[in-house]
Amino acid sequence: MKIKATITFNYHNHEQAEVAYQSLLPDNIGFLESYQDHESLVCNLKGSSLKTILSTADDLIFSEMLVEKILEI
Repeated sequence: MKIKATITFNYHNHEQAEVAYQSLLPDNIGFLESYQDHESLVCNLKGSSLKTILSTADDLIFSEMLVEKILEI
């Protein structure tokens, strides 16, 4: 079974979204597809099990929280 999920992170401006995209890109290669859309970072997750998707989502959210702390938002 294929499972898909989309997580969108919204920022105050384009620059913050760009920093988040560039910061998370190395960790995301091979695990999910992401792109910047104006003030947002959109991440598309795909997997064969719910456990895999949840694990990837958990890692992504934790990493994004670190980006927020660095940006001080």
